[in-house]
Amino acid sequence: MNNGQAVSDKMAITLSVACVAHCLLMPSVAILAYGFAPFTIDNEFIHKLILLVALPVSLFALTKGYIAHKTFSVIPIVLCGLGFLTVSVILGEDILGEVGEKGLTLLGSVLVSLGHYQNYRKCKASDCLCHEE
Repeated sequence: MNNGQAVSDKMAITLSVACVAHCLLMPSVAILAYGFAPFTIDNEFIHKLILLVALPVSLFALTKGYIAHKTFSVIPIVLCGLGFLTVSVILGEDILGEVGEKGLTLLGSVLVSLGHYQNYRKCKASDCLCHEE
């Protein structure tokens, strides 16, 4: 029986990578698409949307992982990463500046990805039922 922990860890990692890709590639895409796009999507909307999805997915994966492997060490890593992402979205470029916002976003995304990777590996090593293929 699959409890969704493995899927949610992988989804959280994917969301973090999407966040990094958006952060690094958005300026280039915006420049290239400027003449072709009939509409634009607000950059801050994308940040808020990714965070809105990432928070519950990450918390679900952490909870399920902790129940399976009883290892607390991954939780602070992911929570710090989510905190950096949240601060980056709340304060934004206006307060943090472009470098500050991107730096916090990248640091947060790396921490979230690292924590979920560790959570996934620890759960898989604990022989829990959530990883039966």
